Amino acid sequence: MKLVRGAWKILVGIKDGLVLIAMLLFFGLLFAGLSAKPSTVAVRDGALVLKLNGAIVEQPAESDPFAGLSGGGRANEFRLRDVVRSLDKAAKDDRVKVVVLDLDSFGGGYPAAVDEVANAIRRVRDTKKPVLAFATAYTDSAYRLAANASEIWMSPMGGTLFMGPGGSQLYYKGLIDKLGVNAHVYRVGKYKSFVEPYTRTEASPEAKEEVVKLYQVLFAQWQEAITKARPKAKFQPFLATPGAVITAAQGDIAKANLDAGIVDKLGSRLDFGKRVAEIAGADTDKAAGTYKTIKYDAYVADNPLPTNGSKIGVLTIAGDIVDGKSNGGSVGSDTVVKLVLDALAKKDLKALVVRVDSPGGSALASEDMRRAIQEAKAQKLPIVISMGSVAASGGYWVATAGDMIFAEPTTITGSIGIFGIIPTFENTLKKIGLTTDGVRTTPLSGQPDIYGGTNPETDAIFQAGIENGYRQFITRVANARKLSMTRVNEIGQGRVWDGGTARQIGLVDRFGGLNDAIAEAAKRAGLKPDDVHAEYLEKKPSAWAKFFAQILESNKDDDTSAGDAFTRMAAERRAVFARALGDMKRIGTGAAIQARCLECDGLGGNTPRAGDARLVDLVLARIGL
Repeated sequence: MKLVRGAWKILVGIKDGLVLIAMLLFFGLLFAGLSAKPSTVAVRDGALVLKLNGAIVEQPAESDPFAGLSGGGRANEFRLRDVVRSLDKAAKDDRVKVVVLDLDSFGGGYPAAVDEVANAIRRVRDTKKPVLAFATAYTDSAYRLAANASEIWMSPMGGTLFMGPGGSQLYYKGLIDKLGVNAHVYRVGKYKSFVEPYTRTEASPEAKEEVVKLYQVLFAQWQEAITKARPKAKFQPFLATPGAVITAAQGDIAKANLDAGIVDKLGSRLDFGKRVAEIAGADTDKAAGTYKTIKYDAYVADNPLPTNGSKIGVLTIAGDIVDGKSNGGSVGSDTVVKLVLDALAKKDLKALVVRVDSPGGSALASEDMRRAIQEAKAQKLPIVISMGSVAASGGYWVATAGDMIFAEPTTITGSIGIFGIIPTFENTLKKIGLTTDGVRTTPLSGQPDIYGGTNPETDAIFQAGIENGYRQFITRVANARKLSMTRVNEIGQGRVWDGGTARQIGLVDRFGGLNDAIAEAAKRAGLKPDDVHAEYLEKKPSAWAKFFAQILESNKDDDTSAGDAFTRMAAERRAVFARALGDMKRIGTGAAIQARCLECDGLGGNTPRAGDARLVDLVLARIGL
């Protein structure tokens, strides 16, 4: 009996302890939420500050509260349409005296997204409203934005070096062989290079040829845009002979940038603040160099999306395409299908625009999304595809559901191909003295056997399945684009195209952004563009997610600097490492059959994808870096 009473006391103590912990956690979160002080103050006159300390993306990943509370969290992400809408509103808003671009920690973005923001900045400047940019050192994408500013400021201790697209890609074949891992690869597409890091020690000539073509086009477009925005800037020597230019300047990169007209002013952040204060007005209650400020988040909230007129549904497919639910920067087929079917059930949409911004992923998930979108077609709704920065592989698979496809000249698309990778570890196990044996009733018993390896029957079935998947892919493209199967196979084979070339070969119909696609959808529905509004079909963030995001945002340091040119270059290489680790994780845990683009990842800015940054932090911590 004493034993029972003792056990009961222990259980009661545990219960009381858990209740106490729960109460402390609740009140702690409540206090943190109240301390966050969400802005409810009306927007006042001043400088609209775009502190772009993160990447520009189509759809930001939802905040992970537990990662944030543990000191991890995710890199900042800025929704493209919000940034563009804020700039367009600022151009006509008398309260905004000047737009400030703080690009010290800009995470970049795909070329098409950066171009869209750059064009919006130019529209502000064309109204004669001042736009001032500041950074310690500008990356290529940051300078694409800053080039459209009225004044480009830079720290005299900084300096800008242009890198252009390209760089090294990790190839894992040597490591895989040393570990004894057998990567069984099934593929269709001469140029489908996503599998090459697992099968080769270097890029194939075919893959390298296609990447060179893509990069040359995109880099030429970047140079053309810079020349148009800053015709007097002498940036070509910094591209062709940067060593000679900097040596001639005795290592003073900032002075060389100033002399070449790449920047307008050299000064500290304090100097820059004083200059902004001359236009926006000084904040007399604070230290020198501060000025009247309009915060970006408050301005976005003050300028919500319109809700008048008929509804044009806008479905966003952004990030890696995965089976199941959307999570952490990926787009899941289950989530998208539910969003589409729920919206169609209400019977109040006049048309559907599908905004695709994805390098692809699971072939099964891509097909599930396409079939759900076709339900809108069954209800006689016009379907218009709007390609964002990238709509390749699985992203293009989804796009075949549309009646018309819009893209930007710098959109990355195509990569019509399919592959599968299954790793087995029979040789790895032999290295440590482990072997396998068993009884099989059919050739497929226990297959694919990750311990003993695949057999010829399994390999034949998987390869046949991949080839069937490729036939389905090119059949959908041929039917959607009114092209022959032979022609689609020629422009397929895993080749990646820029938007301009894609339009020439028939993969894209017209150039234009999301608003152009919405206007076209309205026209096809028999409506005037001014009589409709976009109804975004997307998963709404939970109250808890908003709460935690607000807490995490309130605790950020607003005065961080990304460092000089050398620091920025090192940060970009670290991001490449993060993406490589993320790719290894996706191959090990993702769908066996995928339609995905390798070349697309190297162009998406210098901020790792959601989840990849935490992965690289963990790895570096393990090896003591």
